[in-house]
Amino acid sequence: MKTRLPDLISIYCEEKETSFTDCTGAFDDVRFSAELRGNSVFVSVRAEKTPLRYIRLRWHFSPREKRSDLVRIYGDAWERGGGDLEWRGIVPERCMPWFCLVSNGSDSREDVSGRFTEGFGVKVRPGAMCFWQYDAAGATLWMDVRCGGLGVILGGRELFAGEIIFREYRNMSAFSAGQSFCREMCPDPLSPETPVYGSNNWYYAYGKSSHGEILRDAQIVGELCAGNKNRPFMVIDDGWTQNPKNGPWDRGKAEFPDMPGLAAEIKKLGVRPGIWVRYIYDENHVCGLPDEWHFAHDANFLDPSRPEVLGYIRETTERFVNWGYELIKFDCSTQDILGRRGYRVPYSVAADGWCFADRSKTSAEIIMDFYRAVAQAAGRKTVLIGCATISHLSAGLVHIGRTGADINGVNWDITRRMGVNTLAFRMMHHRALFDADADCVGITGELPWELVRQWLMALSKSGTPLFVSCRPGVLDEGQLNELREAFASGAEQKDVLVPLDWMENICPEKWMLNGEEVRFDWYADGINPMFAGKN
Repeated sequence: MKTRLPDLISIYCEEKETSFTDCTGAFDDVRFSAELRGNSVFVSVRAEKTPLRYIRLRWHFSPREKRSDLVRIYGDAWERGGGDLEWRGIVPERCMPWFCLVSNGSDSREDVSGRFTEGFGVKVRPGAMCFWQYDAAGATLWMDVRCGGLGVILGGRELFAGEIIFREYRNMSAFSAGQSFCREMCPDPLSPETPVYGSNNWYYAYGKSSHGEILRDAQIVGELCAGNKNRPFMVIDDGWTQNPKNGPWDRGKAEFPDMPGLAAEIKKLGVRPGIWVRYIYDENHVCGLPDEWHFAHDANFLDPSRPEVLGYIRETTERFVNWGYELIKFDCSTQDILGRRGYRVPYSVAADGWCFADRSKTSAEIIMDFYRAVAQAAGRKTVLIGCATISHLSAGLVHIGRTGADINGVNWDITRRMGVNTLAFRMMHHRALFDADADCVGITGELPWELVRQWLMALSKSGTPLFVSCRPGVLDEGQLNELREAFASGAEQKDVLVPLDWMENICPEKWMLNGEEVRFDWYADGINPMFAGKN
């Protein structure tokens, strides 16, 4: 389908809904515009006092646009995938955040002649939270312009809601089409200067760590990566502060008495230090911040629409940089800001009935202001990992996006579901929106090495960031050599791994590695339905 203006526009306000076919429609104090410029549709809306909730755009397929062949549809996720990314048939009620792909045939077949993939999407950093629906008669885009769970009150300003694009790709695989479409949606991805890889202590320590244990881990990863020109990172995950999953962020707990000194000691080992933070969470006000900086509806979280909160976030970020940390992984912000995990909601990432302190901005605008505050304070040289950040809003503002929910160091079914599914379905984002991080390899000694080895191989040969959480002492010399080889690949990230049977299998078995087909067996004794979906 070629990019064109919508056939029907609906505006949902707090009190009423109005529909029209004029792309410069107006009612009451609301002014809407959908303008075709080049190969994009630019959507904007203006209002004085009317609270705006949603913009709905509908394209009716003409006889030439309607697909007559058998197609499957891919829908993306708000932020991280939850192990459920997949190609499906036409499901009219299905809500697909940011973009969707419609394709015939199968990537399992080498011959791509006759393949036809269409992309329906919104370019990155729009002023609205957007999702698509696709049915046999047309395509629908919903643009959520609420402020939290209430209508935004623009006060007379014009809101740029988004730039819409449709693209067609012929005689190529759906995966290649998806990569091309992601590049179209993001003209300015932010990439690290060198490939990012190394160690993260979370998936074996789970928050129980210390200054000395981090140095031990840094020494181990430094030795395993000896000879690699690109030096690894040692990321200190949650557990270094006085309160689990919380601040204050200006000091460590008793087991971490000197955070700047720890960064310096890590560097002396030839390893680059990284640190974890959860900016928005302030349960029981342990960070000592003013009451009015918190949400009115939930005082355990900071309101990023307040300039004072953004100033505090900048100050915290600058402190980490001044301490000597070269990577900042900021986590949990979607659920902390909007009250929901993005991969667990179908269409609305915010419940009705609440709003930010600044009701003149949409949720999307406020969240991007938060991301920009972090990016500006971090500077260009500090690597930013957005974990549980919203993919389309963080693209161009973070170097690395965590693209899936957490794997697990002791439950293989969770790693298989979250890790493999994420790697297969969101490698389209890699070096298009950001460097796509499908999460770690957890090595605890509690999972069969033949399964862990396959996940390590897939991730290290994917050309994407490689992080490993390895409990010291659980690997024999042969396994350590395999880990050494994986780190060598992760240091360069030159390999190319592509899923083949991903249109039929949400945990693909068949892949193409550097032009050669390889197969993985992700199942030891089947799956455990009692635990496979828990995380």
